[in-house]
Amino acid sequence: MNLAQLLVRAARSYPERPAVLWGADVIRNYQQLAERSARVASHLSHTLGLQAGDRVALYMSNHVDYLEFLYAAWWAGLVVVPVNAKLHAKEVLFILEDAQASALFVTADLAADLKPLLPRVSSLRGVFTPGEPECADLQDAAPILAVHRAPDDLAWLFYTSGTTGRPKGVMQTHRNLYAMTSCYFSDVDSVEVDDALVYAAPMSHGAGMYNFAFVARAARHVVPASGGFDPAELVVLSQQLGNLCLFAAPTMVKRLVEYIQSVGAPVDGFKTIVYGGGPMYVEDIQSALKTMGPRFVQIYGQGESPMTITALSRQHLADQSHPQWVHRIASVGHAQTLVEVRVVNEAGDALPDGETGEIVVRGEPVMSAYWCDPEATAKALRDGWLWTGDMGAMDANGFLTLKDRSKDVIISGGSNIYPREVEEVLLCHPAVHEVSVIGQPDAEWGEVVVAFVVGQGLDAQTLDALCLEHIARFKRPKIYRFVESLPKNNYGKVLKTVLREQLNKE
Repeated sequence: MNLAQLLVRAARSYPERPAVLWGADVIRNYQQLAERSARVASHLSHTLGLQAGDRVALYMSNHVDYLEFLYAAWWAGLVVVPVNAKLHAKEVLFILEDAQASALFVTADLAADLKPLLPRVSSLRGVFTPGEPECADLQDAAPILAVHRAPDDLAWLFYTSGTTGRPKGVMQTHRNLYAMTSCYFSDVDSVEVDDALVYAAPMSHGAGMYNFAFVARAARHVVPASGGFDPAELVVLSQQLGNLCLFAAPTMVKRLVEYIQSVGAPVDGFKTIVYGGGPMYVEDIQSALKTMGPRFVQIYGQGESPMTITALSRQHLADQSHPQWVHRIASVGHAQTLVEVRVVNEAGDALPDGETGEIVVRGEPVMSAYWCDPEATAKALRDGWLWTGDMGAMDANGFLTLKDRSKDVIISGGSNIYPREVEEVLLCHPAVHEVSVIGQPDAEWGEVVVAFVVGQGLDAQTLDALCLEHIARFKRPKIYRFVESLPKNNYGKVLKTVLREQLNKE
């Protein structure tokens, strides 16, 4: 049941098919990708002495070696810890220490800030940076056979922040991720041999998790030369390669559509664009469909049930003749095939159609637990159901519409930002007495971070510098509001609803 068997099978059946591309250039075929992964796995097992179940962290910008290291870890029976490349080095340090990572792969652009902190990670036995000698030496090891792993063995330890600001490790098993891949084929899209998955979004997150479906079909994996999202580059790649598929946050979709509209670029090279990670405005998806046609699928998920809670098919998105079309494209679609989804009240009772409550989900892709956090696990997993913390309503036809987020998470450009962790950093400044962080709707980013700050002698530049010292750049507030006091209820709790109302009036 080892996920590495996907690559083993692809390499045996279709050794000469192109596997990894940098831009339009083929870097490795499937036989080469598998052999290189087997050699890295051998080094991790025999040279470093890592044992099945040990953790290997990937703190990398999108890179042509990413899949090689990813599958090498599973090939050796290890657990992958994917780390967001946008995180601050201090945040990465916490993850490495909490996961007790035994090995780390880090790209050169991220290594300089992190390496001075690594001596504090006592569990680390090896650090590897593509392009440096120690990384090239990995290919000197003799390849090994993929290690057997049981379906419920841990495969993927993904860190997602909670409302307390303390990152939690979501434990995904090999079974969970096989189920997620099955859901892709059932509810999102088919994959053909000539398809090309382009990693315009981070490979450490949702975009990277779709690699399984494309490896299973021995299709192509494309790392853009830019390393990320560039609308003009994507249009060129779509014409050079054809059948281009990608996962994108709504803000990325909007920018791509606007670029295509502005230059009259062709769209026939795009096959499928899956969007998720935040709400898409109705007018934006209508514009996208008008410009690019029925090439879109929406998914709703979270780290605890990755990419697999609901899906809104291209057929539903394209069916403009349906009387409920506008309502449907504002939803996040139906429950995916291998999960059950309900909307419940605080007691866990299912609510009637149309009533708003918390969204819960159970099924094969749902996480097994939070890493070393039984209290958080017990709160999130109850009687087999994952309580998502998201509020929504389901109609009589099973279409789920998101209403609010009980966890106060801010989603900006497809990235989750948790107010508490930003608030804690701002409160480190001695002149900051109180602070409350909320999200403000933004046409481009979905939401932007706004900080209401109580204190004296403060300015935005000082607080910005403080944030940049401790947290990732994308988490820092875009707007600061310096106020004399924060609105509170009788129990002293800050009324964020009042703060949101203040922003809406401006």
